[in-house]
Amino acid sequence: MSYKGKFKPSFPEKYVGDPTNIIYRSLWELKFLKYCDTNENILEYASEELAIPYRSPIDGRIHKYFPDAYIKVKEPDGSIKKYLIEIKPYKQTMPPPKPKRQTKGYIYEAYEYAKNQSKWEAAREYCKDQGWTFRVITEKELYGK
Repeated sequence: MSYKGKFKPSFPEKYVGDPTNIIYRSLWELKFLKYCDTNENILEYASEELAIPYRSPIDGRIHKYFPDAYIKVKEPDGSIKKYLIEIKPYKQTMPPPKPKRQTKGYIYEAYEYAKNQSKWEAAREYCKDQGWTFRVITEKELYGK
């Protein structure tokens, strides 16, 4: 089930972008936004405010990828680090298991996996150029599962 809505931050001064127009597309994204808003070690954050070009392996064309979040964090050692974050189900971070016969569902999952890998590689390159880190966060990190 998909949950979407607008997030109203308690600390809008921490948000980079328009704090009156923060959209979440899943309960996992909402949980992460709440965490960013209230965690004192997150100095600033944004949601889908940055566009990174990537080449789709499906059609070979350039598309725009909007990572779920940007965060600026005060680390435990006192250093400041910046991250781009993608929030995905763990299942979507692994190649889909190949079935005995190719179903429409498998083909869709394989396309999505290939597309995500291209997006994430573009994000890693972008972060490398900026001195940032790219991370994919799943329910395992969000909920300790």
